[in-house]
Amino acid sequence: MPAKPPSKPRKTAMKPGRSQTARGGAPRAAKPKLLSGGNPQIPKGEGDAPVQAFIEAMPGWKRDIGRRIDEIIVRTVPGVRKAVKWNTPLFGAGEVGYFTSFHCFDKYVKVTFFRGTSLKPLPPGASKVKDVRYYDIYEGKFDEVQFALWIRQAAALPGVVP
Repeated sequence: MPAKPPSKPRKTAMKPGRSQTARGGAPRAAKPKLLSGGNPQIPKGEGDAPVQAFIEAMPGWKRDIGRRIDEIIVRTVPGVRKAVKWNTPLFGAGEVGYFTSFHCFDKYVKVTFFRGTSLKPLPPGASKVKDVRYYDIYEGKFDEVQFALWIRQAAALPGVVP
C-alpha cells in the first residue's frame, strides 16, 4: 500500500502576524447587536455599568435621549438603583422593585412607569397592563420638566418587580 500523503496545514481564522486586538492594545469590544426598533441587546446586570453600556449602544438621537433620561433620574432620585434586564434599563428606589424603565422603538423611546396610573397628570400612553402608563419620546419632543415631575412621583411609590 502506498504511503498516505502528508496532510495540508490547517487554515486558521487569522493570517500570520495579525491579532484580534485594536491597534495592538486590548481586545476589541464586540459592538452590541441592535434588536428590532434599534433596541440594544445588552447582557443583564446590576448597577450603573450595564445601563451606561445600553445607553452608549442606543442608535443616533436616541442615545442623547437615553443620556438625558439617566441624568434626570440620577439628579431627581438620589441613590437610585439601576439594572439591565430583558434588554431594558430599569430604575428603582428603595430595596425592592423598580419604578420605571425605557426601551427603543423605530421612531421613539418608550418610558414605562410601572405605577403610572398613580401619577399626576397621567402619562399619555395607556397600557393593557393594570397600573402601567407610557411616555413616548420622539426626536426633539422631550418635556424634561414634566418627566422629572413624573420621576419624583414614581420613585416615591412602592416598586414593582417586573
